[in-house]
Amino acid sequence: MIIEDEYLFRDRIIVNYDGAFEYKINQLLIRQVSKMDYTQSKLSFRILKVLKYLRLYGFKRTLNKVRSAYHMKKEYAVLPVIDKTNVAGHVGILGCGNFSYSTIAHYLKKNYGYVIHGVMDLNLARAASLCEAYGANYYTDDAEKVISDDAINLVYIASNHASHAEYAIRALKNNKSVHIEKPPVVSDDQLFRLCYAMEHSKGSVGLGYNRPQSSLGQKVQKAIDSQSGPMMINWFIAAHELEDEHWYFAPEEGGRVLGNLCHWIDYTLSLIPEGSRFPVKITPATSNKFKSDFVISYEFADGSLAVLTMSSKGHTFEGVSERLSIHRGNVLISLMDFEKLTIKNLNKVKVINPIYRDHGHESAITRSYQNLQNMGGYTVKELWESGNLMLRTKEAVETESSIVAYGYDNNLNAPKANSKEVYS
Repeated sequence: MIIEDEYLFRDRIIVNYDGAFEYKINQLLIRQVSKMDYTQSKLSFRILKVLKYLRLYGFKRTLNKVRSAYHMKKEYAVLPVIDKTNVAGHVGILGCGNFSYSTIAHYLKKNYGYVIHGVMDLNLARAASLCEAYGANYYTDDAEKVISDDAINLVYIASNHASHAEYAIRALKNNKSVHIEKPPVVSDDQLFRLCYAMEHSKGSVGLGYNRPQSSLGQKVQKAIDSQSGPMMINWFIAAHELEDEHWYFAPEEGGRVLGNLCHWIDYTLSLIPEGSRFPVKITPATSNKFKSDFVISYEFADGSLAVLTMSSKGHTFEGVSERLSIHRGNVLISLMDFEKLTIKNLNKVKVINPIYRDHGHESAITRSYQNLQNMGGYTVKELWESGNLMLRTKEAVETESSIVAYGYDNNLNAPKANSKEVYS
């Protein structure tokens, strides 16, 4: 067995001690997790949650996740007056919920210092809380104030799904760079208008599809690139159970395919070699009784087959649980929860088990920041093909029928820079 020296290995005693630790977690989970407000859970449950996160993410990341839970409930008798001028601030944030607080702002501060200038949320208490915690110059509930601010040249967008593209389009029209959390669009109309804005803006575009940029994701890519021929890809995703009234299911927000499965749709597409992807035949298997359970199969142009299974039967203790299996040439790959990667190539077996879980969030957030210097980011073609496959998958699930998705170059409906009438 080959072990990579650059990776530290996790001490597993706490989870393997006669299974007692995991058993206690599971029993408390059954009683507590349905509340989903961990700050109101029993002390014993909160301690177990913190211990689990310490093992998965380390002290600083766990501390920030705990702070974020209380940030989401922050209330002020009187909203604070921010009286400061941080001259280093040049970044705006739209949407100051849990992800912005615990992830976007956290990694911006960690890597670049106090670079946040203005933040916006419809809930002013949350905007004020993030502003205070990360040294921003102001907070507001008016997105236009951030979008039109000449001091801001990069906007991170983590608001409700239907607003992502709308805010991004407005920011791009002001020649600002944007980082759009998933999903980047929720309709064909948004996809066309966003592509058009990209074509006519000096700003760059980054997306919050983080998994391919994780340390283990990069090693998966390297392993499959060492082989040739079509692939077999299988994803199993155990996602959070959501009540039928959850805002994800509002018609304008896009549902679970756009709200969650888009991560794995984009990742799967990125695994297939450029030029060998389209057309893609999409075949769904769905249940009329459950809005969040479905199986999607993809047949790519090069003969690669992929199956994405999403199940939302309950809650997991440590977030989404995911398993990836890939077979290409002589290589067999197994990736479990971005904690353990096994690569088999004939008689060689490589097991990579880093000390902390890495979903690639830091890399995705810093890449969008670095795009300011090198004008990198997604191309119109990349964004359109990923977005179109995502939207066609949603269509296939909703119509319970097979659909063929075409690539940018051979689809007459793909946006072109000179087709202004399409975007009116």
